[in-house]
Amino acid sequence: MAKSKLVAANEKIADTVVADYKKIENGVVGEYQKIEDGVVSGFTKISDKFVDSFLTHDGETVEEAKTRLKAEEEARHSQKS
Repeated sequence: MAKSKLVAANEKIADTVVADYKKIENGVVGEYQKIEDGVVSGFTKISDKFVDSFLTHDGETVEEAKTRLKAEEEARHSQKS
């Protein structure tokens, strides 16, 4: 009888520890995700502004310029191979 009470108490403690760990893990992962999203968003804004200011041709959108630049880069790499 005493052994089953200890097992039940251990299971209850284990469940509490696991639940608390999951809360902490979810909080840390969630905060990391927010930071990562902010960094990526900031980089994208800066990249778009740079492409718009220095690399677009007349009448070309930022997306068109990025597509053109990517194609030019792939062409250079294929020439090297």
